[in-house]
Amino acid sequence: MENFTHRMHRLKLAGRLPDKSEIKKILASFSKKEWGGVAVLLFIFTLSAILMLESINKSFMIEVPLRGGKITEGIVGSPRFVNPVVAFSDTDQELLPLIYSGLMRRNSSGGLIPDLAEKYEISENGLIYTFTLKDDLYFHDGNPLTIEDIIFTIEKVKDPLLKSSKKAFFDGVTVEKIDDKTLKFTLRQPYASFLNNMTLGIIPGALWRGSPLELNDANTKPIGSGPYMITEIGKKSSGIIEYYKLESFGKFALGSPYIKNLTLRFYPNENEAISALRRGAVSQISSIAPSSAEVLKEEGYRVESSVLPRVFGLFFNQNQNQIFTQKAVIRAINESVNKNRIVREILNNYGVPINSPIPPKMLPEQKSSEEKIFAREDIVLKVKNDLAKDGWKKGKEGYLEKIITEKGKKTTIPLQFSISTGNAPELAKSAELIKENLEEIGMKVDIKTFEIGSLNQNVIRPRKYDVLLFGQIVGNESDLFAFWHSSQRKDPGLNVAMYTNVKVDKILEDAFATLDEKEKNKKYAEFEAEIKKDMPAVFLYSPSFIYIVAKNLRGLVMNQITSPTDRFLNIYSWYTEVDNVWKIFAPN
Repeated sequence: MENFTHRMHRLKLAGRLPDKSEIKKILASFSKKEWGGVAVLLFIFTLSAILMLESINKSFMIEVPLRGGKITEGIVGSPRFVNPVVAFSDTDQELLPLIYSGLMRRNSSGGLIPDLAEKYEISENGLIYTFTLKDDLYFHDGNPLTIEDIIFTIEKVKDPLLKSSKKAFFDGVTVEKIDDKTLKFTLRQPYASFLNNMTLGIIPGALWRGSPLELNDANTKPIGSGPYMITEIGKKSSGIIEYYKLESFGKFALGSPYIKNLTLRFYPNENEAISALRRGAVSQISSIAPSSAEVLKEEGYRVESSVLPRVFGLFFNQNQNQIFTQKAVIRAINESVNKNRIVREILNNYGVPINSPIPPKMLPEQKSSEEKIFAREDIVLKVKNDLAKDGWKKGKEGYLEKIITEKGKKTTIPLQFSISTGNAPELAKSAELIKENLEEIGMKVDIKTFEIGSLNQNVIRPRKYDVLLFGQIVGNESDLFAFWHSSQRKDPGLNVAMYTNVKVDKILEDAFATLDEKEKNKKYAEFEAEIKKDMPAVFLYSPSFIYIVAKNLRGLVMNQITSPTDRFLNIYSWYTEVDNVWKIFAPN
């Protein structure tokens, strides 16, 4: 290299660059060692250039979903009425977002977006909703979806003989066709959550006319206009449906889904669904017990979860047991029950403790209900002292009792009651833990567990319980009316606390009809404060929805799940196949 350096220095002094012949002479003078050095330098330069170009290339690239791929999901239960009008079971409900479209659709943020509708308008008085349909709407069988199909669906929902679970949403609502693309809904009174009702899936009138709705084969061979259409049905020898094979629907109003093939396999119980997951027959399962989720997580499966807007609590029936007119008793129950322990030990932290009739994240600026943690012995001592001040003393059997005077006559009442609940593992275990907590402070508690159907029919409907350990699904704000308005105390109403408060009734009525979001939220804050003051229930926890998901699945959004059904709301945005392209070429 010395010759090369010396000659280049001479040329530099001469103030010129070497010509071709001079370069050849210089290169010819290189030794083997000098040529090795040149090779190393060239290698370093080339490698640096490649790495630099790759880095620049990556900075301009973005990952985009590709159409294709498949998912196989295991579901506990068997489909029977996959029909938006009469669907009742969890399994039937879960399939509706896959098969059907409504005028509106809930999105992954919990809001509403137009689906079959191109646009909608609401009159100033909140009584008239006018919808304009999109162009070129079709059912899976290729037939066009029309205004008549929408009207037919709503008429069936309102038919009292069918006893649709959606009927109450359309009572007092009239619907009429304006033209081939426009229809109008007229309400008797303003209804803040009416747009939520427009997510009702639309069924093809031509398929359902001429035979009783509940006897039509289309209940298990459904045709809608949703993101997926059924292409194959597998049945067991008994006739029970074993699986559905579905394919993406290219004419879905919100765009053809990315994932092309979807297979749903149905199992009679959780254990069989988990077994299918482990042997690879399915890649996803949902709605499993927290204890099962923990085991699967340890085995390396992908576990996703989201807190559900469900309020589990102890609902007191003052009509059945007068002890619950004693505010000190209810306050003692609320302070004694270890909610954090229920969430930690029974729900495996798939849930959150609550202290409100309004579930977490339902209202903006809703305060967290996490409680301060005190030593258990301090809590027990405080509660015992408070009850003693209220006149409760330990009786012969070791439980608390109190002497009260009614009409000049003294009567001793024991601090004793029963808790009725379902036989689901989480409920039964929670009841036993609550009993342990309450007996620690001197309350005598009996636990009564029932099969869920029996609980609903023989306990809840006739209101035959002292305390009900139960969960309320608060899908939207209007559900609070059903659970707490005094008009809903008797069956088929859902006011299981038998709660009556004229002020709360007025708040709920006003909130129900209020369209202004800020005013409505203010009303519900007032409602929450009244419930906490009256304490008709002790609120315990909101559980999480648990979903075992394929590791290659992307696009899943679960932050606004209100029920297991909601996991499929944005399924048209899920994907398993990806590509990397420059940002300028990525689709908007």
